[in-house]
Amino acid sequence: MSRRQSATEGATPLALYIHWPYCSRICPYCDFNVTRDRGQSSQRALFDAILRDMRTQAADLGPRQLASVFFGGGTPSLLPPDWVAELIAQARDLFPYTDNIEITLEANPTDAEISRYEAFRAAGINRLSLGVQSLDDQALKFLGRNHSAAEAIRGIETAQKVFGRVSLDLIYALPDQTLDAWESELRAAAALGIEHISPYQLTIEQTTPFGRAVKRKLWSPPEEELAESFYFRTLDVLESLAFEAYEVSNHARGPASRSAHNVLIWEGIDYMGIGPGAHGRLTRDGMRHATIANRDLKDYTAAKNPIESEPLSPLEAEEEALMLGLRVAEGVALNRLPTLPVAEKAAPLIAQGFMDLTPDRLRATPKGRVVLDRLLFELLG
Repeated sequence: MSRRQSATEGATPLALYIHWPYCSRICPYCDFNVTRDRGQSSQRALFDAILRDMRTQAADLGPRQLASVFFGGGTPSLLPPDWVAELIAQARDLFPYTDNIEITLEANPTDAEISRYEAFRAAGINRLSLGVQSLDDQALKFLGRNHSAAEAIRGIETAQKVFGRVSLDLIYALPDQTLDAWESELRAAAALGIEHISPYQLTIEQTTPFGRAVKRKLWSPPEEELAESFYFRTLDVLESLAFEAYEVSNHARGPASRSAHNVLIWEGIDYMGIGPGAHGRLTRDGMRHATIANRDLKDYTAAKNPIESEPLSPLEAEEEALMLGLRVAEGVALNRLPTLPVAEKAAPLIAQGFMDLTPDRLRATPKGRVVLDRLLFELLG
């Protein structure tokens, strides 16, 4: 056993999320904390602030075992690869870790980013999450993406060679999209040999350009019944292609292909959020705390400690465990819900086929996961 491996024994696991807010283009459906990348000189100051934030939070936490790292955004693949390497090295210096730790980077399949994949691999990234969103040029144009379908395929093929572990994001339920066209797109994506697909229904947020367009009735998203049909067609097609639906919007070719970082968070382990607007959940003195970083880039960069922390009551922690746990196919362990009367409230939902209950777990069926908000309303109301 290596010295590093022995250092992890008995340590509380910790997932690390690093948020890089810059994007080369802001997509019209996006409501994340992002900003346009115009080559600002302040980016180095933000990077230094992220390093400082990581050190500060680590000092407050004490010994932890680094279980996963996820670079999200924004577009973290716009980071210089040597900065990514420095962030990974910093995390490894602060926390012991295992040799097989998953380190994921979100990226886009543009020619500029594809050319940097090898450098990201050298920096320590071993899993790539590609924001493909569609394999149809017309849909990509509608979604405001800055790559073509041909670039997407080239990016996927290159990522497969460089990383091996590759996940694709795809968006469905677009205006005028047909179920058959969506099925063809899923089959084309799966045929590329990737291990993980994250299909997301297009959601309309009021503060986005898409939200304003829908409000002005320039176009309309599919009706709820059709949107559900897209969801169930997704399940059927990907299951037939050996992708298990292990979470509402995540499908993998077996347990080893799942996103370890996301699974850890759904299971309720602590995670540290670093970067402007990043959220976290950290346990101190036996109490779970919700953390959030300052969203404003200038304020985050200038602050010595940009993190606000608020303790969750035991009831709030249980309710959050229920909301996260019901997203996954295995459901939530009942020992995470010691005071919630979920068995009693779930009884009518079980009778209607929306949920299952075993002696140790409560889970939503595929029929239930498509109306998860309704189930949570019934269980927590």
